[in-house]
Amino acid sequence: MAEPSKPSDRRSHTLVYDGECRLCVATKARLEQAGAGGAGFEVRFLPYQCDEARQALGSRYRPGRPEMAYLIGPSGEIREGLDAFLPLAPGLPGGRAAVQFLRVPYATVVARWLYRLIARSRYRLFGSVGRIRERE
Repeated sequence: MAEPSKPSDRRSHTLVYDGECRLCVATKARLEQAGAGGAGFEVRFLPYQCDEARQALGSRYRPGRPEMAYLIGPSGEIREGLDAFLPLAPGLPGGRAAVQFLRVPYATVVARWLYRLIARSRYRLFGSVGRIRERE
């Protein structure tokens, strides 16, 4: 029997996002509309606030608001922050260009810094959407 953090489809990834953050929920909706699977794999979305996300993240889970998003790969590896979105970028409009831009020296360092700055201020800048109910 597979562990909860390892989706059964070998090509499936799980994006764990803050289900109470307006920016995060809007980003998740945008990824769904754009067909996040355009990156060459299926993507499931889980709000951080649900039990399944807590089980999938294991020791990385902390009560309260998450500091960042997480992408869990088919073998259970976990990417976090900006690195969680990079595999999804090619499926988004302008995503391939963004990935190319990050190859410029220091661009990734600046992008990670911006991600952390926005992540820390996201509730103040964008607000909340209220509590998301757990998946059934």
